[in-house]
Amino acid sequence: MALRFSGIIPPLVTPLLGRDEIDHVGLERLIHHVVDGGVHGIFILGTTGEAPSLSYRLRRELIDRATKIVAHRIPVLVGITDTSFVESVQLAKHAADAGADAVVLSTPYYFPAGQTELTGYVQNLVPELPLPLVLYNMPSLTKVWFEIGTLEKLSTIPQIIGVKDSSGDLAYFERVLQLKKIRPDWSIMIGPEAKLPAAMQLGGDGGVAGGANVFPQLFVKCYQACVSADPARILEYQMAIDALQQIYEVGKYASKYIKATKCCLSILGICDDFMAEPFHRFLPPERAKVESVLKSLSSPLHSI
Repeated sequence: MALRFSGIIPPLVTPLLGRDEIDHVGLERLIHHVVDGGVHGIFILGTTGEAPSLSYRLRRELIDRATKIVAHRIPVLVGITDTSFVESVQLAKHAADAGADAVVLSTPYYFPAGQTELTGYVQNLVPELPLPLVLYNMPSLTKVWFEIGTLEKLSTIPQIIGVKDSSGDLAYFERVLQLKKIRPDWSIMIGPEAKLPAAMQLGGDGGVAGGANVFPQLFVKCYQACVSADPARILEYQMAIDALQQIYEVGKYASKYIKATKCCLSILGICDDFMAEPFHRFLPPERAKVESVLKSLSSPLHSI
């Protein structure tokens, strides 16, 4: 496949106004915000987009609206991870019809698949997909890794064009990068945003950084500094990204990462911070903490 991704691709939050209602105005503002910030693509219906909590109807509506707003200015990647093989295929077909550029697949969740089962699952799924496929390693939530041996077997499938790794394990990430000896065309992207410079130093192609929803230019400039091997600038951006991690320390549940991102966007007037159930937006005390962090970051970030 000729398609190849690199740079900063935000895993877009899904702006909501209610249980099954997209914040359309907020979605448009958010997409313009990240596109104007220089990102190299967007990834909708991922973890940060609360995809498993959204109805199939809303997922299709989001694909239609997002692709229309982007209007082919940058690539659109669509998450199709599901517990149902058929639903993954149907969503991929809808994404293709809407004009998306690729689909992204993690390991099926709830029932943990063995590696032989996982290999067969992907081998059976790919021929049904109308778009190139990026594999998404997210073991903290799906309970299953794409083990290196499995990725090596799947690397023989031309339609698979890369891997997004959100394990946070840089030793694993480095081993995935070794597969470029077999597939030099693969795009290998890091998930955890604070590890972007380290991943780039190892040979990664960029990051799928949640914080780029809020501060896209920061991550784009960090990526550019890594590409140009400018250690002083890399250190400056790394420090700013590390400071941004304070927003994820607000709250006590695992959902705080998405809550904090949506809360920031709400404070900045970009979109609503309504959360898909079973989660809920931050209450005023937590929101005040996020706002305080944002205020402390705004001045130095604006100078970057």
